Amino acid sequence: MSMPALHLASTSPYRRELLQRLGIPFGVARPEVDEVALTGESPRAMAMRLAQAKACAVAHRLAGDAWSLGSDQAADLDGQALGKPGHRAAAIAQLLAMSGRCVAFHTALCIAHPDGRMFAECDLTQVRFRVLTLAEVQRYVDAEQPYDCAGSFKSEGLGITLFESIDNKDPTALIGLPLIATARLLRQAGFALP
Repeated sequence: MSMPALHLASTSPYRRELLQRLGIPFGVARPEVDEVALTGESPRAMAMRLAQAKACAVAHRLAGDAWSLGSDQAADLDGQALGKPGHRAAAIAQLLAMSGRCVAFHTALCIAHPDGRMFAECDLTQVRFRVLTLAEVQRYVDAEQPYDCAGSFKSEGLGITLFESIDNKDPTALIGLPLIATARLLRQAGFALP
């Protein structure tokens, strides 16, 4: 019996690199989903909704036994979602706002099939930031330019120096795709994994 096809509903290089670790061939498709938060929507609910929307947007374009994998991450500071900063000033402001604080990162994922089947999960990672000075934040932002990362850091790089601690079940979740949960969902969908 052959394995179904898989398509990553994301153009994120971080998610692509993570998914490659599982050794399953996959295609990449842009989901074309509006990522604006809904009024009153919690960061966790937003991450779940967007992961499902991305997976379904690509799944509807697929045929046969194919699955689409969507993921989204929201940084949660006191119930407010922190998105991708987009530019230097916003990244500096986000990091200074998180200085000395604990921030929850909700990383949601969903796999969807053209026939309507869908499996989804959400991983929670708690990050405690060190007390950061403006100079430290500026040096970090200038070094890594994390403008496309929720929370304005790259934990797989120099961003780790900003933290006091990380509490999580899956170290890959903070990078953008929780591989433990991804593998579990893929097995549910019929993919042969160890």
